[in-house]
Amino acid sequence: MPENNRILSIDIMRGLTLVLMLFVNDLYMPGVPAWLGHMDAGFDGMGLADWVFPGFLFMVGMAIPYSITKRIAGEPSLAKVARHIVIRSVSLIIIGVLMLNSGRVNEELTGIGKNLWALLMYTGIFLVWNKYPEKENNFFTITGLRLLGMALLAGLVLKFRSGEPENNGSLITGWWGILGLIGWGYLAAAFTYLAIRDNIKNTIVALSFFLGLNILSKLSLLDFLDPVKPVLGVIIEGNVPMIVISGILASLILRKYATDYRMIIVTFVTFSAISLIAGFTLRNWFIISKIQATPSWGMICNGISMLIFALLYWIVDVKKQRSWAAFLKPAGENSLTTYLAPDILYYLIWMTGVPVLIYKQSGIPAVVIAGSLLWALLMVGLTALLAKYNIRLRL
Repeated sequence: MPENNRILSIDIMRGLTLVLMLFVNDLYMPGVPAWLGHMDAGFDGMGLADWVFPGFLFMVGMAIPYSITKRIAGEPSLAKVARHIVIRSVSLIIIGVLMLNSGRVNEELTGIGKNLWALLMYTGIFLVWNKYPEKENNFFTITGLRLLGMALLAGLVLKFRSGEPENNGSLITGWWGILGLIGWGYLAAAFTYLAIRDNIKNTIVALSFFLGLNILSKLSLLDFLDPVKPVLGVIIEGNVPMIVISGILASLILRKYATDYRMIIVTFVTFSAISLIAGFTLRNWFIISKIQATPSWGMICNGISMLIFALLYWIVDVKKQRSWAAFLKPAGENSLTTYLAPDILYYLIWMTGVPVLIYKQSGIPAVVIAGSLLWALLMVGLTALLAKYNIRLRL
């Protein structure tokens, strides 16, 4: 899409959700207001942290129509487009599972410290999935670095032992990790878009289908699918694909009414109201719970995302007020790097014992909150710095 036609609010909201994700991930300290964190699985309600992940899933969906349309224009072979979708999804799932298991390392059985295992794992991820500069004379260098990364990851997987009975102490898929959930959601939503393209009515049908799966799953009416749930559970439960497809719907609204910003905003507010009403209606049968991935929580989050995006669209793309959001640009453009880079620093801090995160020991909620917010902003700065040295992840 040409730069002058680019909808900058998409990049800004993606960057905003990432900054908030880094903020709430760093915020787990006693005394912090409950409304900033995750609610317990059985609690009927949600805090800021309970919206951040579905907010990012929503933005994953918003990017799908643009990225797939661009790929189809450059590569008319649908088989190659489908292969790209599968490779991207599998890559996210692999990284998600590796991250999920990094905390399960049994140092004695694995023969390597937990923090070092994680640092080597992230090194392998960056070697394999980094977007290297395209030059005529660096093909073999890039190939060598990627093969080195693959060998490193394979070695870490082979050495991994948790000391737990699951799967003989080796890697488990579990709940797939955050990136794994994104990978499964992207897989289902991207193929849905590939099948129905820019048809808004069919997109609403697809959204309703996955919402229906979510409802049936929570009513235990899909238990007959238990044998395949260890692999396909994220899709069968419907919640994650439903949220991603809601993002696709948002982009289709932008495309349909591209020349009429008033209609765009009215339509977004309308769909937001429908989602919120549906969510609070579903609350009669399902509590609002992120941990349980209930349909009421999913629809309420969709409604919030629609409203926030409508506001950002009006400020950024209609009123052209953009300078205030410049600090979000690196995160919006390099989302995977922004999400993973802080973990590398965490493991370095834990391994060396250097007291960098001193605000966490203050015991004063305002200091902890300010420290976590500063940490999130510094991580965006780190992403910008890494990009200058051609370190940026691309799947």
